[in-house]
Amino acid sequence: MTTLYGIKNCDTMKKAMRWLSDNNIDYTFHDYRKEGIDPEWVKEMLTKVEIDVFINKRGTTFRQLDADVKAMLNEQSAIPLLVAQPAMIKRPILIHNDSIQLGFKPEVYSSIFL
Repeated sequence: MTTLYGIKNCDTMKKAMRWLSDNNIDYTFHDYRKEGIDPEWVKEMLTKVEIDVFINKRGTTFRQLDADVKAMLNEQSAIPLLVAQPAMIKRPILIHNDSIQLGFKPEVYSSIFL
Protein backbone atom coordinates (compact mmCIF):
# COMPACT_ATOMS: atom_id res chain seq x y z
CA MET A 1 0.00 0.00 0.00
CA THR A 2 1.20 3.47 -0.91
CA THR A 3 0.09 6.64 0.83
CA LEU A 4 1.11 10.16 -0.07
CA TYR A 5 0.75 12.79 2.66
CA GLY A 6 0.78 16.51 2.08
CA ILE A 7 -1.21 19.54 1.02
CA LYS A 8 -2.97 19.35 -2.33
CA ASN A 9 -2.14 22.84 -3.59
CA CYS A 10 1.61 22.55 -2.96
CA ASP A 11 3.63 22.59 -6.20
CA THR A 12 5.92 19.80 -5.06
CA MET A 13 2.89 17.71 -4.15
CA LYS A 14 1.46 18.27 -7.62
CA LYS A 15 4.71 17.02 -9.17
CA ALA A 16 4.73 13.91 -6.98
CA MET A 17 1.07 13.12 -7.70
CA ARG A 18 1.62 13.66 -11.42
CA TRP A 19 4.65 11.34 -11.36
CA LEU A 20 2.69 8.63 -9.55
CA SER A 21 -0.25 8.94 -11.95
CA ASP A 22 1.96 9.04 -15.05
CA ASN A 23 3.63 5.82 -13.87
CA ASN A 24 0.33 4.11 -13.04
CA ILE A 25 1.13 3.84 -9.34
CA ASP A 26 -1.96 3.35 -7.18
CA TYR A 27 -1.81 5.48 -4.06
CA THR A 28 -4.00 7.04 -1.42
CA PHE A 29 -3.66 10.76 -0.86
CA HIS A 30 -4.02 12.22 2.62
CA ASP A 31 -4.34 16.00 2.63
CA TYR A 32 -3.33 16.85 6.16
CA ARG A 33 -4.58 20.38 5.89
CA LYS A 34 -8.13 19.26 5.01
CA GLU A 35 -8.24 15.88 6.77
CA GLY A 36 -5.97 16.80 9.66
CA ILE A 37 -3.37 14.62 11.28
CA ASP A 38 -3.40 12.63 14.44
CA PRO A 39 -0.90 13.40 17.24
CA GLU A 40 -0.07 9.68 17.37
CA TRP A 41 0.82 9.71 13.67
CA VAL A 42 3.18 12.65 14.20
CA LYS A 43 4.70 10.93 17.24
CA GLU A 44 5.24 7.72 15.25
CA MET A 45 6.77 9.63 12.33
CA LEU A 46 9.18 11.37 14.68
CA THR A 47 10.42 7.96 15.85
CA LYS A 48 11.35 7.19 12.23
CA VAL A 49 12.39 10.59 10.88
CA GLU A 50 14.53 13.17 12.62
CA ILE A 51 12.66 16.32 13.57
CA ASP A 52 15.02 18.54 11.55
CA VAL A 53 14.14 16.54 8.44
CA PHE A 54 10.41 16.29 9.22
CA ILE A 55 9.82 20.01 9.68
CA ASN A 56 9.70 22.24 6.62
CA LYS A 57 11.95 25.05 7.80
CA ARG A 58 11.77 26.82 4.44
CA GLY A 59 8.03 27.35 4.67
CA THR A 60 6.29 30.53 5.71
CA THR A 61 4.54 28.89 8.67
CA PHE A 62 7.85 27.88 10.29
CA ARG A 63 9.58 31.16 9.48
CA GLN A 64 6.77 33.10 11.16
CA LEU A 65 7.18 31.27 14.49
CA ASP A 66 8.58 33.26 17.38
CA ALA A 67 12.31 32.80 17.87
CA ASP A 68 11.62 31.40 21.37
CA VAL A 69 9.34 28.70 19.96
CA LYS A 70 11.93 27.74 17.33
CA ALA A 71 14.68 27.60 19.95
CA MET A 72 12.66 25.33 22.26
CA LEU A 73 11.42 23.04 19.48
CA ASN A 74 11.92 19.37 20.25
CA GLU A 75 9.99 16.17 19.55
CA GLN A 76 7.57 16.73 22.44
CA SER A 77 6.85 20.39 21.77
CA ALA A 78 6.61 19.81 18.02
CA ILE A 79 3.71 17.35 18.16
CA PRO A 80 0.89 19.78 19.12
CA LEU A 81 2.43 22.48 16.93
CA LEU A 82 2.52 20.20 13.86
CA VAL A 83 -1.02 18.96 14.49
CA ALA A 84 -2.24 22.56 14.67
CA GLN A 85 -0.06 23.74 11.76
CA PRO A 86 0.41 20.79 9.38
CA ALA A 87 1.83 23.11 6.71
CA MET A 88 5.05 22.96 8.77
CA ILE A 89 5.51 19.30 7.84
CA LYS A 90 7.83 18.66 4.93
CA ARG A 91 6.00 17.37 1.91
CA PRO A 92 5.32 15.16 0.24
CA ILE A 93 5.68 12.22 2.58
CA LEU A 94 5.48 8.95 0.71
CA ILE A 95 4.93 5.79 2.70
CA HIS A 96 5.36 2.65 0.63
CA ASN A 97 5.79 -0.85 2.06
CA ASP A 98 6.73 0.60 5.45
CA SER A 99 9.47 2.79 3.99
CA ILE A 100 9.28 6.58 4.25
CA GLN A 101 10.45 9.10 1.67
CA LEU A 102 10.27 12.84 2.35
CA GLY A 103 10.32 15.31 -0.50
CA PHE A 104 10.03 14.51 -4.19
CA LYS A 105 12.79 13.58 -6.59
CA PRO A 106 11.77 11.66 -9.73
CA GLU A 107 14.91 9.51 -9.61
CA VAL A 108 14.17 8.45 -6.03
CA TYR A 109 10.57 7.59 -6.87
CA SER A 110 11.85 5.62 -9.90
CA SER A 111 14.16 3.61 -7.63
CA ILE A 112 11.24 2.82 -5.33
CA PHE A 113 8.66 1.86 -7.94
CA LEU A 114 10.32 1.03 -11.25
